[in-house]
Amino acid sequence: MKKIVYTSLALILVAFMLPGCSKNTPKDVAYNWLTAFNHLDFDAAKKLSTPDTKNLLNSLQVLTENVADSNKKDLKKVSITIKDVKLNGDKAVATYTSSDSPTKDQVLNLVKMGDNWLVQFSKVDLMGEVPDSMGDQPMGADSTSAAGAPLDTTMSADGNKGDTGRH
Repeated sequence: MKKIVYTSLALILVAFMLPGCSKNTPKDVAYNWLTAFNHLDFDAAKKLSTPDTKNLLNSLQVLTENVADSNKKDLKKVSITIKDVKLNGDKAVATYTSSDSPTKDQVLNLVKMGDNWLVQFSKVDLMGEVPDSMGDQPMGADSTSAAGAPLDTTMSADGNKGDTGRH
């Protein structure tokens, strides 16, 4: 009877100690998060995410629920290569490539919270980089036409834009 109890306790201890053996380095966290993210394994990715990133992943999870199984199979083939990790105190930036875009270096931001490195991913990261020509202009706040001429943004009493009703 004692042997069974001791064996059970030993197995329980081993089960709790094994997860503690995994490394929590920025490189390992970036690799595991990116792999989970690209494979649409949002639950695994959330475990390595900041609270804001978890919220974004919750939204993405809902949006991707109807992805076809054939597409999910293709996504599971995507592999990640971490090329470099630069540390700056409690922040890190991992440079990586993915097998579906092997010539394009991409970056992933990480932050250290407590003893753990977590991924800090935002909508901006999801959308990619803003082209240089657009970087200085606020989106949707420009009141000039494509040619640079000011647009008429006045509104008449009847709701017709740019028409004051006088002819």
